[in-house]
Amino acid sequence: MTERKGVSRARLVDYCDQILQSNRFKDYCPNGLQVEGRPLVAKILTGVTACQALLDEAVAWGADLVLVHHGYFWKGEPAAVTGIKQKRLKTLLGADINLLAYHLPLDAHPEYGNNARLGHLLGIDVQSGLEPGNPLSVGNMGVVEKPLALEEMVARIERVLGRTPQVVSGGDRKIHRIGWCTGSADRMVEQAEALGADAFLTGEISEPVVHFAREAGIHYIGAGHHATERYGVQALGEHLARHFGLEHRFVDIDNPV
Repeated sequence: MTERKGVSRARLVDYCDQILQSNRFKDYCPNGLQVEGRPLVAKILTGVTACQALLDEAVAWGADLVLVHHGYFWKGEPAAVTGIKQKRLKTLLGADINLLAYHLPLDAHPEYGNNARLGHLLGIDVQSGLEPGNPLSVGNMGVVEKPLALEEMVARIERVLGRTPQVVSGGDRKIHRIGWCTGSADRMVEQAEALGADAFLTGEISEPVVHFAREAGIHYIGAGHHATERYGVQALGEHLARHFGLEHRFVDIDNPV
């Protein structure tokens, strides 16, 4: 019988914890190993959220470990293991699959993070964090090489992300300096504006920030929570596959939000 190749779960998790510096973040959920499965990992399946559809794909593909940005056990959620939570955990435990999740650490990482990857894809050069003086800032400030009209930037985002963003115009100013934070970070538009940004990009939009953007004269672009956070987990999964000699597959479960 051929010996199955792979890396130990403990070694892989320890490696991720170290490169993402997960112990330095105060987060809304536990970062790292959330559900323990088999001790040897050869196949990693990645996705944005550990929803049932992603878990079903993991079982069908024979994954040893599921790596996501949005895992389980969020602060304030009911503790009882019933309903949807019971079904998800039963799927993982029944198939002996590990669940590894990183939230803020995966947003903030300068190479594999959601913000870093999105900025790279959109041609934005990082200059600083959105939180000056905070080395763990989860948002960034940067510049595009050539100032763009709002319509040009929106067209670029639509081309890269494959979806039409929600846009609030801040006037006729061109976009050179831009602040961005993937996911749900609408209130950080105020920090971006204070740092001199011409535009702010995030995933979602709320009613109050529409008025703030109009009155402050800063363009606001809501490009989708899911859509903006697809790239960090892919980059990390690809890195782990190369580093440890593993199989990796990313599954994009469609989400309009």
